[in-house]
Amino acid sequence: MMVLCFSMLLCDNGFSSFVPVYSQGQNINSSSFSSSQSSSPSSSFQSKAAMINNIPSQKVTVGDIEIAYKQLGNSNAKPIILITGLGATMDIWSPLLLEQLTSSNYSVIIFDNRGMGNTTAGTKQFSISQFAKDTAGLLDALKIAKADVLGWSLGSYIAQELTLTYPDKVSSLILYASGCGGRDATPTSPKIIQIISNPSISMQERIEKLIPFLFPTKWFKANPDYLNYFPIPKESISAQIIRQQLEAVANWTGTCNTISNITQPTLVIVGTEDAPLQDALMLARKILGSWLVQIRDAGHGLMYQYPSEFNRVLITFLENSHEHKE
Repeated sequence: MMVLCFSMLLCDNGFSSFVPVYSQGQNINSSSFSSSQSSSPSSSFQSKAAMINNIPSQKVTVGDIEIAYKQLGNSNAKPIILITGLGATMDIWSPLLLEQLTSSNYSVIIFDNRGMGNTTAGTKQFSISQFAKDTAGLLDALKIAKADVLGWSLGSYIAQELTLTYPDKVSSLILYASGCGGRDATPTSPKIIQIISNPSISMQERIEKLIPFLFPTKWFKANPDYLNYFPIPKESISAQIIRQQLEAVANWTGTCNTISNITQPTLVIVGTEDAPLQDALMLARKILGSWLVQIRDAGHGLMYQYPSEFNRVLITFLENSHEHKE
């Protein structure tokens, strides 16, 4: 296990001027980014998020469901698929992360998990293994034989199952805010469960209530205007579907006894103030040769809180992984 610890003393990574290229539905050029960067931080960030949100999603049939997805960047570039967390849709990913990946010659696939957003719920029981099967089916439908995989929180559970069940489909693995689950895993806060499964509140109210849980209290008090760094999801979320996701997590026996079978290059990245920190440390110890990166003073919303550091680590890891395979 390679252990790295990053703080806010990291130098500028030189990524400030990149321009993304998207293959679906909209042509985004450098002038549009220049105009957005000259405005206020919140309007600049939200305009970047809106550019991605305005790209029409595609749909493909996978088993008993139709999966909604977007493929960003050059379709002939190296593929990477991003798997979202509990109660999240594909418009939750930071546009800064998506920009960085596409400008680094990656074809980025984002999608809605079973029952979320514009993906249908189907008839099969919700489970982590079923979500992994759905993800594998999406790769097959897109004719992608092998991809890098990034999973966040619940998405990292799916990424683990995908890697263990379909190892030939995974080139390298990034586990963000993760653990190997099971009885000893850090449980989701009851307050968070209550918020995300409450059908009587609007999406805006849900976001406002959830935002403080994603960041350390001190940092959030110093950065209360979340419009500067957090994308506003536009897709709908059913409280019933979220409850089914929660049941899937509760019924998951975890991978603690099998995770050591993973042989792909693996990055475990976590904030030192995130609830599942100890889970992530144990996960990294169990995966031979994995990278463990802890971002000091960061929480569950690490990719929004310290985007430059998060993106730099991911690109460094991915480049290193591909160099050793060539």
